[in-house]
Amino acid sequence: QVQLVESGGGLVQDGGSLRLSCSASGTIFQTDAMGWYRQAPGKERELVARILSRDRLEYGISVRGRFTISRDNGENAIVLQMNSLTPEDTAVYYCYTYAYAGDYKWGTFWGRGTQVTVSS
Repeated sequence: QVQLVESGGGLVQDGGSLRLSCSASGTIFQTDAMGWYRQAPGKERELVARILSRDRLEYGISVRGRFTISRDNGENAIVLQMNSLTPEDTAVYYCYTYAYAGDYKWGTFWGRGTQVTVSS
């Protein structure tokens, strides 16, 4: 199986920055996407940012220009640099990957999530 471990969440003031990291482990033959979604209380889960095949980047509308996603030392680790944070960014951030894994099937795998809280 594939395990995803997130780190870097926490409490920050309005206008501050945080850096989230995610690392995938397990038997992974190929990754087609890796990125972050978030879910705030009472809201649906939404895309934050992801890296697709051929290193194409995709960002949610609300974070464009403020957040940057990049690979971190290999195919199965990513970081999300979040700048100019606002209280509206408060949510649980989930790392995910869509990968061809050890059971010889494509699947979507999720981390447990890390809380990001931005105080006003």
